[in-house]
Amino acid sequence: MQSAKFHLATALMPDGWREDVTVTVGTDGMIAALTPGREQGAVPVSGIAVPAMPNVHSHAHQRFMLGLAERAGPGADSFWTWREAMYGFALRLSPDDLEAVAAQLYVEMLKAGFSVVGEFQYLHHQPDGRAYMNPAEMSLRCLAAADTAGIGITILPTLYAHGGFGGQPPAHGQRRFVTSVDQFLSIVDHLSIQVKGKPFHRLGISPHSLRAVTPDLLREVADALPPDMPIHIHVAEQVKEVEDCLAFSGLRPVEMLLKEFALSDRWTAIHATHMTAGETEALARSGAIAGLCPTTEANLGDGIFPAVSFMREGGAIAIGSDSHITVSPAEDLRMLEYSQRLRDRTRNALAAGPGQSTGRSLYEAALKGGARSMRQPVGALAPGLRFDIAVLDQEHPLLAGRRNDAALDTWIFSGGTALVKDVFVAGRQVVEDRRHIHEDMIARNFRAALRRLDT
Repeated sequence: MQSAKFHLATALMPDGWREDVTVTVGTDGMIAALTPGREQGAVPVSGIAVPAMPNVHSHAHQRFMLGLAERAGPGADSFWTWREAMYGFALRLSPDDLEAVAAQLYVEMLKAGFSVVGEFQYLHHQPDGRAYMNPAEMSLRCLAAADTAGIGITILPTLYAHGGFGGQPPAHGQRRFVTSVDQFLSIVDHLSIQVKGKPFHRLGISPHSLRAVTPDLLREVADALPPDMPIHIHVAEQVKEVEDCLAFSGLRPVEMLLKEFALSDRWTAIHATHMTAGETEALARSGAIAGLCPTTEANLGDGIFPAVSFMREGGAIAIGSDSHITVSPAEDLRMLEYSQRLRDRTRNALAAGPGQSTGRSLYEAALKGGARSMRQPVGALAPGLRFDIAVLDQEHPLLAGRRNDAALDTWIFSGGTALVKDVFVAGRQVVEDRRHIHEDMIARNFRAALRRLDT
C-alpha cells in the first residue's frame, strides 16, 4: 500500500480521548506520526475511532456447528457431552471446507471490531487420522483464510498427544488432533517458513492442555523452539478437569502449570476458570495473560473467572471468541463484567477505580493483554504500531448525545456489533458502512461448504 493520512474526528489514544487528529500511516501500515488538526489530503474518518481488538482464542472449525448444539440430550448435558458433539462435526471438515468456514468467521470478526485472531488450530490430519501430504495443511488454510479476509493472525498449531492426565491413550474421536513430537515440530517448521516476511502473520504453539500434553512432553517441544515463541494452553476450564488433575498428581491444573514452568507474558492461560485464591494471585504475578472467552464459557457452563481478584493483583487479561457462539468484543467484555456482578451482587466490578468507566477499563486492559498475547504490533493508536481501528457510528440512535467514555460504555453494555461502522487494518479499509470488502464472495464460498457438509 501507499503511505496515507487519515483524519480522525474522535479517537481513543493512550493518554485519553482526543479530537481532530491526523494519523500518518507508512507503506507498511504502521503509524508514523500523530498530529493535531486536519492535514491536507487526509482521508476523513467520521465517527469514534478506537484501537481494534485482538481476538486471542479461536477454534475456526467450531464456527461450522454454530447453533447446532442447543438441544437437550437424554441425560445431563455438560461441556463433556458438547465435546463429543464437537468431535463429530470436526471429523467432517476438508481443507477446502475449513478455509471457507474460517474466512467467513474472520469476516465476522472484522465486522465486530477485531483485527487480529489467535487461531488455536488442532485439526491436523485427515478424517481417518492419516497425515496430509503437507503436515501443516489445515493451519495453512487458516492463514489463507486470514489473508482473504484481511485480518492479522497468530497461528497456534496445537500439540495434542494424550486423552487424559498421565498419558492416557487418545479417544477415537481425537484422531485428527493427535501428533508425535516429530510430526508437531514438522508442522511448526512448515508454518515458520510460511509466516516469514509476512507482516500480518505470527507463529506460536498451543499445547492443548495438561490432560493432553504431559509437562515433560511440553518441555521437550518448547526447548526445540525459539525462547520467545508464544505459548497458549487451555487450563482449569472445567471442575472435572481439576478433579482429574488432583486425582492423578495431587495438584490442581494451574498449580501444576506454575510448578512445572517459569510462566511469563510468553504464556496465555486460556480460561483459567477454576482457581484457588493462591493460584489466582500467583498466576497474576507470573506475568502470564489470562485468555478469557466469557460468552463461550457461559454457553458451555464452565463457570466464572475470578476477574476481580486477578486484576486487583495486576493480572493481565485478553479476550477471545473461542467456539464463536457470539463474535463481538463488546459482548465478551459485557459478559465478563456481568459474570462478576452476578456472582458478587454488585455493579461496576471491574472499573479501574472510583469514577472510572468500566467499559474503558476493560477495553484498554484487553487491548494491552491481547497485543502481548498475540505478539502483534497493535493495541493502541501510537507511532510504531499498526493502524488497526474500529469506528463506531456516532450517528446511530444509541450513541445520540454520547461522547468519549459514555459512547464506549454504550457500545460495550448496550450496542454490540450494530455500532461498528468501519474497520481498518494496517491502513486498509476492510469494512465500510458495516460491509466487508469481500463479503459476497466469502459468503458464497461458505454456503457452498455448508452444502457439501450437509450431503
